[in-house]
Amino acid sequence: MSIENLNAFLERLPSASARPLPDSTWHERARERLTLGERAADRLRNGMGSWVFVGGFVLFMGTWWMLNSLRATTWDPYPFILLNLFLSMLAGLQGAILLIAAKRQDAITAALAQHDFDTNVAAKIDIEALLEINRRQLEMIAELQGIARALVPATADAPARNEPDGRQADPRALDPRAVATEVEAATATARAAESEAESRAEARAQEEIASQAGEQEGASRGRYAPDGP
Repeated sequence: MSIENLNAFLERLPSASARPLPDSTWHERARERLTLGERAADRLRNGMGSWVFVGGFVLFMGTWWMLNSLRATTWDPYPFILLNLFLSMLAGLQGAILLIAAKRQDAITAALAQHDFDTNVAAKIDIEALLEINRRQLEMIAELQGIARALVPATADAPARNEPDGRQADPRALDPRAVATEVEAATATARAAESEAESRAEARAQEEIASQAGEQEGASRGRYAPDGP
């Protein structure tokens, strides 16, 4: 494995391995693409699923009962037929709104599952590329070790050389054993770097999973939290 081959391999790496981090979460981007009807359904669902709606509904019922029971002139006396008609209409409208919101939630769940799959595939590509780079680096270091060991018998008895200016060369630079030791140290460093890269890749995958869990939790909370104006 030569340096040229390693550089050629690095040039063939997929662009997904260098993808930038998004500026916003998936839920925020999906929220911007909602239609007017979907936004209205979400707001009505969130409003009807709140304690404010429950309290207002109880207050409305009590007021209706008082105005049609404690006064001499009423527009809907007992058994409150007009009120029953309104309640039936409200129940039918609530059912339709909840079905619209549930259908959109199913679409969100499917989109989140596809997003998780795409993220996992991209992370797998990154990890495999890092492992392949480390493997090829180890092959190059092993070749260098073999070259250094082959040079030991040939240069063990070679006389000391002098630099062009007459100074004696550093004996460590001429000692093949020292070169082999340095190569072995470089191999150990490369293996440690490989282990560290695997740890970082695993940590990155865990961060992706935690980020996706946070997005899903935010989406679940968005189902019940009232929307802003």
